[in-house]
This record gives sequence, structure tokens and C-alpha cells, in this order.
Amino acid sequence: MNKYLETIVICPLTSKLHPKWQTRLQIKCVNKNAEIAVDQIRAISKQRLKTKIDQLPDNKAAQLRKLITDMYGE
Repeated sequence: MNKYLETIVICPLTSKLHPKWQTRLQIKCVNKNAEIAVDQIRAISKQRLKTKIDQLPDNKAAQLRKLITDMYGE
């Protein structure tokens, strides 16, 4: 879907940590602690994306997919 539309679906990052929130995934981004806010999934314009800042490791990507599935279903 992201390939064909002028928008992209994202889970925003935040540096404000909430370790007890089950809707957030704790990660390191550019060597800093951060969270992926799965509870705030949204669509944004691709024009807002400037540069790639980091890449999610495979194990965290798998955790993210599971969290999204747990929250929103298959």
C-alpha cells in the first residue's frame, strides 16, 4: 500500500519513555532510548519524510509486527 499512495502509514517514535505501557515498543534509535508508539499509528504525506535516521533490527521488527497484530488483529 505504501508503495502506490502519496501517503505512508507510520508508527511514530518518541523519546518520552513509558516502560509499563503495553502499546509501546522500547528501542534504540541513533543510539538513544526511544519508543515506537503503536497506539498512535497514522498516515502522513511521503513529502514529510526527509532522511532515513536508523533501521529497526530484525528481532525488533518481529516484536513490532506481533504488537500491531495483538492490538489490531490479523
